[in-house]
Amino acid sequence: MPFDLRDGRQGTSMPPSPSPSPGGRSTLDTVDIVVLVIYFLLILAVGFWSMWRTKRSTVDGYFLAGKNMTWWPVGASLFASNIGSGHFIGLAGSGAATGIGAIAYEWNGLLMVLLLGWLFLPIYISAGVMTMPEYLQRRFGGRRTQLFIAVLSLFIYIFTKISVDLYAGALFIQLALQWNIYLAVVLLLSITALYTVAGGLAAVIYTDAAQTAIMLVGALTLMGFSFAEVGGWDALMDGYPNAIPSIRVPNSTCGIPREDSFHIFRDPVNSDLPWPGVIIGMSIPSMWYWCSDQVIVQRSLAAKTLTHAKGGSLMAAYLKVLPFFIIMLPGMISRILYTDDVACADPELCEQICGNPVGCSDTAYVRLVMELLPAGLRGLMMAVMIAALMSSLTSIFNSASTIFTMDIWKTFRSRASEWELMIVGRVFVLVLVVVSVLWIPVVQASQGGQLFIYIQSISTYLQPPVSIIFIMGCFWKRTNEKGAFWGLAVGLSVGCIRMLLDFIYPAPLCYEEDDRPGVLKYVHYLYFSTLLSFITLVVVVVVSLATEEPKPEQISRLTWFTRFDPVEPKEQISSVERSTKSSEVITSETDETGVTGREQDSSDGKACHHRKDSSSSVSSVQSQSRLMSALYWLCGMERRRKEGDDDPATLPAPEHDICSLEEKPRLRLIVNANLLICLSVAAFIIGYWG
Repeated sequence: MPFDLRDGRQGTSMPPSPSPSPGGRSTLDTVDIVVLVIYFLLILAVGFWSMWRTKRSTVDGYFLAGKNMTWWPVGASLFASNIGSGHFIGLAGSGAATGIGAIAYEWNGLLMVLLLGWLFLPIYISAGVMTMPEYLQRRFGGRRTQLFIAVLSLFIYIFTKISVDLYAGALFIQLALQWNIYLAVVLLLSITALYTVAGGLAAVIYTDAAQTAIMLVGALTLMGFSFAEVGGWDALMDGYPNAIPSIRVPNSTCGIPREDSFHIFRDPVNSDLPWPGVIIGMSIPSMWYWCSDQVIVQRSLAAKTLTHAKGGSLMAAYLKVLPFFIIMLPGMISRILYTDDVACADPELCEQICGNPVGCSDTAYVRLVMELLPAGLRGLMMAVMIAALMSSLTSIFNSASTIFTMDIWKTFRSRASEWELMIVGRVFVLVLVVVSVLWIPVVQASQGGQLFIYIQSISTYLQPPVSIIFIMGCFWKRTNEKGAFWGLAVGLSVGCIRMLLDFIYPAPLCYEEDDRPGVLKYVHYLYFSTLLSFITLVVVVVVSLATEEPKPEQISRLTWFTRFDPVEPKEQISSVERSTKSSEVITSETDETGVTGREQDSSDGKACHHRKDSSSSVSSVQSQSRLMSALYWLCGMERRRKEGDDDPATLPAPEHDICSLEEKPRLRLIVNANLLICLSVAAFIIGYWG
């Protein structure tokens, strides 16, 4: 069955050029266009406002928003980064096709984002890291694991996340505005790149908060119209099992709703989502996304304190309850209202309706918007889809830029100045924009079919080994670099073999006989995820025990059990200062993993000190033209005019300790109480719909 891949699931099959039904609205009215224009002006205003009030001329300011974010923008950004346009298309389509089963991914994410706040973030904060590959480099030493994860993350971002959101968003725009798909995407990417490049993470987080409000208002509005049209809750419960298309393939199950449509936990052998796989196989890749993926963790690291980071996780967890009501249930209602179109079961008919012989369930949400909503509200929902697309893309752009700059560029340019790092980070965003546009023909060429489905499986088969590496690094002190590297290498190799088999032997349609190899036919991908995690775990444990123990500096403040270790004063130097102190002596000594003395120093895990305003490291100039000054300001690249500003002796006083895990007792009590409430809500809804 098709799934949205925001939390590590298989991808959606999306039609390339759906068309609304006869008599349905096919374009937006003037008032809808006005609403869209107001939306774009609002987002640009928020973006420029955030540029005014934040420091964008430092590495910390640009990539971590100066670590000065409060809980509510962090939580809103976590939610907006997760809910992309692929969610609205894919999750509603999954609801229309097979019922509520896919919502298990959302509620699993609810639990995982709480794990991030209470278990993983304290470790990352105490380590004083900026990126997740940087954490692995400090925890294990050497560079190969860091580079491995950095390159893998960029690969996943570019070829799965960006393609999913771009295609889903462009699909909606193409239907509503009848625009050329390239025109739509280039326009969106231009606006997105503008405030991502100029404003950094702060602009992304604040605009995400605005996007979240727009998404919730629009989606709740459509939900109300949908329930009013179908006749209420009872009509949904009674109508969905009977929403069978009039034309079906004879002697097949095509077009017939599942008997377990309203259950999350399904048969462990013959169902599309076996319950043991939901509990274990789904949780491990989901843990990668929520607890060790740069897109998510970077937002939490931008919080001013651990308590605010926990508050952000709580807010995101509460919001994760909503997609069931505002996306999935409307998708199921769409099947009831437009059964022959949305639930079409004859390949030739589906080809005529939406251009996709596999099925048209992914048009469910779009149909509701274009058929039910009056003028003005259609423009609002158009803004919702664009908000979902832009919030996800800005998050990916900013995080991918951070990984490339801090983990790949600095590896080969260890003495790069902060000015150079800032330029590289911004230019890489523009590179991602170009790659995103160039990737569209590949997605279009798939005709909404197998390539698009299987390109999403890349993440499913690559996430479990990475999750295991982070779990072992954070919670087992004996894990060493060799164990982590070979566990990752073996796990990814096995995952890639399964992925290649999926490409070679695509899943049959409902009326076709399944003649795939047994490993594909009988081993569900969630079960394979569990097996892959176990294989990686065994390799990590065996190799780690068979080789030398990690050095003390690779343990201190880098695991759950050592997060409160004291920091030796002589080693207190921030990662920003390390990258900009060009006068530092670099030794040529190399260890067995090929790490230079300088690299070994940066991996000692003792970079935790005081956050300083390092804007003084930006290169100085004597004079600038007004045009260049305006350009520098737009990009947040203000330059110091005094020669003495580059002198470390003139650095301002420390602002706050970046590695502090201290929490005010009263605030800690409040977030812990909310944690119990949130877990109780999760237990109730999962138990009720299980």
